[in-house]
Amino acid sequence: MDSMRIDKWLWAARFFKTRSLAQDEVGLGRVLVGGQRAKPSREVRVGDRLEIHRGEEVFTVYVEALSNTRGPAAVAQTLYRETDESRVAREERKAAAKLAFEPSVTIRKGRPTKREGRELRRFKDGF
Repeated sequence: MDSMRIDKWLWAARFFKTRSLAQDEVGLGRVLVGGQRAKPSREVRVGDRLEIHRGEEVFTVYVEALSNTRGPAAVAQTLYRETDESRVAREERKAAAKLAFEPSVTIRKGRPTKREGRELRRFKDGF
């Protein structure tokens, strides 16, 4: 096996929980192959450079091996090699998030839940 679908590889390497989630993320342009957007059916080969945006995290990895099956995390980590710059940037972002909390991360769209509505009324009535 010298190549496989990128969505299947992302699932096997445990970047995404399901293959359909990996397909959606690739389709939305959150996974770049060699700096270019790709389709979920794009073939990935050993040595390809991937940039994976997962929420606030950004991974820059090189494909080291291919696998059709999703194994344990220890095995999945042998499928790729993360660059040192990527690892340092992720650790710095995580440390900065601990020092200065970003309030916009917790903002959700839509109506408040019943519980959140009660908490808001209690807060307003207290003042």
